[in-house]
Amino acid sequence: MGDDLDLFGGGPASPPARPGDHNNPTDGDEADRTGARRPVGHNPLAARMRPRSVDGLRGQDHLIGVGKPLRAMLDGGTLSSCILWGPPGSGKTTVARLLAERGDAAFVSFSAVTEGVARVREVIAEARTRLAGTGRRTILFCDEIHRFNKSQQDAFLPHVEDGTIILVGATTENPSFEVNRPLLSRAPVFVLEPLPEESLLTILHDALSDPVRGLGGFQLEAEEDALRILARSSDGDARRALGSLEVAAELVGKGGRVDIEAAGEALQHRFAIYDKSGEEHYNLISALHKSIRGSDPQGTLYWLARMIRGGEDPLYIARRLLRMAAEDIGLADPGALTIAVGAWQSYHFLGSPEGELALAQAAVYLATAPKSNRAYVGWKSALDTAQSTASEPVPMHLRNAPTRPMKEWGYGEGYRYDPDEPGGLSAQDYLPGSILGRTFYEPGSLGYEAEIAERLELWARLRAGNEPAREPDSGDGHEPGETG
Repeated sequence: MGDDLDLFGGGPASPPARPGDHNNPTDGDEADRTGARRPVGHNPLAARMRPRSVDGLRGQDHLIGVGKPLRAMLDGGTLSSCILWGPPGSGKTTVARLLAERGDAAFVSFSAVTEGVARVREVIAEARTRLAGTGRRTILFCDEIHRFNKSQQDAFLPHVEDGTIILVGATTENPSFEVNRPLLSRAPVFVLEPLPEESLLTILHDALSDPVRGLGGFQLEAEEDALRILARSSDGDARRALGSLEVAAELVGKGGRVDIEAAGEALQHRFAIYDKSGEEHYNLISALHKSIRGSDPQGTLYWLARMIRGGEDPLYIARRLLRMAAEDIGLADPGALTIAVGAWQSYHFLGSPEGELALAQAAVYLATAPKSNRAYVGWKSALDTAQSTASEPVPMHLRNAPTRPMKEWGYGEGYRYDPDEPGGLSAQDYLPGSILGRTFYEPGSLGYEAEIAERLELWARLRAGNEPAREPDSGDGHEPGETG
């Protein structure tokens, strides 16, 4: 690409910046070791294009629309602590900076990933000195606040309460799980949504036309379809969309044209947003489980693909498929569990990518199998009853009698061997007296359970003496899992 690599190394000169001026185009620039600001072009496009006004924010109308709570804070300059919860690239840092600018407060950024409580104490001491000396308040922006444990989060509480700092915490995780309750009671949660495609398109057009902070000085052309691909592939993340545009622009060079091919090449190293230990992990496995339970093979394959592409451990997925086969399909199709076990073993032997097909096949089988949770419900009921009747003795005729004295004491007395009985059924009781007659498992009417239901009805009639003894009907020729 030759000299085209330099097109992001310079750019129009930036106006002088005063410390703490977050409206300046140098916002987000790094300082070198002499303290001088680097030219804006040395910084990522996403940092240069950070909105500098409320009207520049995109895609969060539910928070910044007229009359909305966050807009009222920004317009009024009335500062209060808050938690900003949203996915990457949705504008959390920008909102925090705008709050500081509109409220004429010092802005101190802090990452819970790389810094600890000792740094919090330093920031609070500086904030106290600033407030006493100039009356100026301090916004402490704590990025990734969920990385602090509950006791570390407690370090903020007294200083939020006495007004030394205004805490703005940013998190990609559900704050009801990750932020302690006393802090939540003092800092309302604002939920930022992933940016819609149209908002991302607007951001990309802004970047292409802005001659100072964006790419406007490089006479780039861009196909609308190419920009839409970048927007659609960014998962609602403005930072990712702008980063992809920047890569595409580097590929085509100054005066070039960003077409569909360039957009595709820029996206080739993109990875889906997926946190195997965070909320999104549980959201996606929940979506997969509910798609299978809802007998939707299309949703099943999509959510399975999302998890695989996101880097989830395929053996974890295999274990979940085993659970789904037992919980949601059960005896409506006894073969489902065998299929799930086979997929687990296949992946164990083959690995990726070959073994992934076995998981996909099993997932589709489960989604299209008849469903029944009767065995699952019966098992839970039996567990509860076993706990409440743990002292019930085993009936004598069901007890094991390996020794002569035990036989003399009545162990096993009266037991009848069912296969030798007419019809293969002795009609004896198999529950303790206190729960005699209790029903735990009631088969459903779908798949193989319909045959089980017929068999149980026949046995009930035999026990009641209302049916002549005969071999139970083995079914109508259907294989397990077929519906009659």
